[in-house]
Amino acid sequence: MKTKQISIFIENRSGRLAKITTALGNANVNIRAMSLADTSDFGILRLIVNNTEKAKQTLKDHGFTVRISEVIAVAIPDTPGALGNLLSIMEHGGLNVEYMYAFVEKNLDQAIIIFHFDDPDKAIETLMGNDINVIEESTLLTI
Repeated sequence: MKTKQISIFIENRSGRLAKITTALGNANVNIRAMSLADTSDFGILRLIVNNTEKAKQTLKDHGFTVRISEVIAVAIPDTPGALGNLLSIMEHGGLNVEYMYAFVEKNLDQAIIIFHFDDPDKAIETLMGNDINVIEESTLLTI
């Protein structure tokens, strides 16, 4: 139920994001989800891709610092209040969300949320115990 995510540490300057996405495109790596957080000097680009190992090697070959971590993807209804309900379940379960990002899949009428937890196994247990749809990596890559 965990999904592999790539984190790339990049300098906060013009062209770096283009270099990353072009390199991945040339390697036939498809980006399925992304998040970019930055400070004045550097950023962390987080990606879910169709081929994690190939993406990692491609980016390392281009001089980027890359790390693979595990995240959890969940699907909730694309309706007002659904995220609040989900976060309340997490709060009551004692889960700590380190970061998250999301996208909407209109064909499914769902919001897909990617979470990084301090305790992913407890998170999966809590979410599934509350009938939250935790998405398998193979399914996430086809959405």
